[in-house]
Amino acid sequence: MSVLTVNLAENSYDILTGSGLLSSLGQRCADVGLGSRVAVITNPVVNALYGGIARRSLAEAGFTAAVIEIPDGEEYKNATTLSAVYDALIENGLDRKSFIVALGGGVVGDLAGFAAATYLRGIPFVQVPTTLLAQVDSSVGGKTAIDHPRGKNLIGAFYQPRLVLIDVETLTTLPDREYRAGLAEVIKYGAALDLPFFVYLEEHTEDIIARDKGCLESVISRCCEIKAHVVELDEKESGLRAVLNYGHTLGHAFETMAGYRELVHGEAVALGMVLAARISAALGHCAAADVERITTLITRLGLQTLPPGYVRTRLLEAVVTDKKSRNGTISFICNQGIGDFAVEQLLPDKMLTLSGLEV
Repeated sequence: MSVLTVNLAENSYDILTGSGLLSSLGQRCADVGLGSRVAVITNPVVNALYGGIARRSLAEAGFTAAVIEIPDGEEYKNATTLSAVYDALIENGLDRKSFIVALGGGVVGDLAGFAAATYLRGIPFVQVPTTLLAQVDSSVGGKTAIDHPRGKNLIGAFYQPRLVLIDVETLTTLPDREYRAGLAEVIKYGAALDLPFFVYLEEHTEDIIARDKGCLESVISRCCEIKAHVVELDEKESGLRAVLNYGHTLGHAFETMAGYRELVHGEAVALGMVLAARISAALGHCAAADVERITTLITRLGLQTLPPGYVRTRLLEAVVTDKKSRNGTISFICNQGIGDFAVEQLLPDKMLTLSGLEV
């Protein structure tokens, strides 16, 4: 097991990564001094696979656990589902000394975290991510949110977990599509922040595709190290943390236009990274060879690189409602070569033109 501490003064917490850690969940929660009553928020698929292990572990450590299931899918990360979660928290008697465990992927983690941030003005929560995307990205850093019909993650809060417990064994049951989607976030770290890590991904694609546990532990740990460092320097995204949005500006727009159903998050981010690399090259931040290298790695890891065709005006509307829009311009993250980044203030129309996207 590896232990990484995210140093945020009174909001500091540990990220635990290893195989078979889920069975120790209860003891880990006890170790950080959490209260006796807990709500495990999950979805039906994850509950059937891992809910029993989590509940037994919590019970053995003396916790009284209630399970709250939410529907599976990004389209359910909304105010209606959140309201149902509040109802269940109240019905199960959770008070300010209680806590929430988010057991699942990014949708569960985002919504459960936002519920924790807002229920009774804030109760503790623990992230137990079971998808690759959640393990390397959304479970770390305290971003919690629900979606709005006009944009992804428009309603949310920065709210740090008390603990992140990553059990790589849960990836053995992850469907191929969801696994590949998580790899998009992995590539992001290398493309925009860490050239040696990008090279490692290029050299270990077969092990990554095969879900080699040793390789995965290394990959996940490195992603968490990179993200933790960025979050420590910029917890609430006032500057540096925006680099973690590489590939997300157009990615979020694609997701919004697809109604959060046709594309899963990582697939949209992969498309967004291809276009971000093209824009970066058009602005002189990287060479055509860098664009090809990024695109090739995305392809080798099983992700699509050809964006769907959308009407330009609709795509522009989706971009303008993005959280990164300020006074009509977008703070757009470019890759500076591979392994570094630059920020450009772009008008949405110019951004689409530079991308070469046919709409």
